[in-house]
Amino acid sequence: MRNYLFIGLLLGLLVACETKTDSFAITKNSIGLLTDSTKVNALKGVFINDSISKYIGGDEFTGSTNTISIFEKGTGKLLLELDPNYALDSVSTIRTVRIMDERFKNKDGLNRLSTFGDLNSKYTISSIQNTLRSLIISVDEINAYFTLNKTELPEEMRYNMNQKIEAISIPETAKIKDFYIQWY
Repeated sequence: MRNYLFIGLLLGLLVACETKTDSFAITKNSIGLLTDSTKVNALKGVFINDSISKYIGGDEFTGSTNTISIFEKGTGKLLLELDPNYALDSVSTIRTVRIMDERFKNKDGLNRLSTFGDLNSKYTISSIQNTLRSLIISVDEINAYFTLNKTELPEEMRYNMNQKIEAISIPETAKIKDFYIQWY
């Protein structure tokens, strides 16, 4: 009888133990405790130790989303910027997350301080968009896109928005300007 009691107690302890989620880990479907199914009205529970600031635009009929900023309590450091799928909708899920703090990283160590070489060596580039001042680099396998400032490119590639830019043309040392996770 004692053996059964001991085994039951041991199993109960194992079930009760849960793994702690790294609050700075980025995966395809989560950033810390924030997931692709987290609703706006649940953000206070997800970021219980942080401050949440909601930007409310002047006109809710414009169709634009309202950015929600997450600040670290104590330091006031900006951690994340969240854009919900629908503006002014508390049951909307998050569509886009802009990573603002370098402590957020994925399993391969990719963070906002990484270079294009770090990105290109570990992932397949899905597309590169050439804009006026930046390149937008999409990586579908991790639901992410990155921007690079065109000043990181060779001089002859900076000014022609119609020029198709290939990954091989981007210097390995080009710094990531912005790091976004997008959930569909």
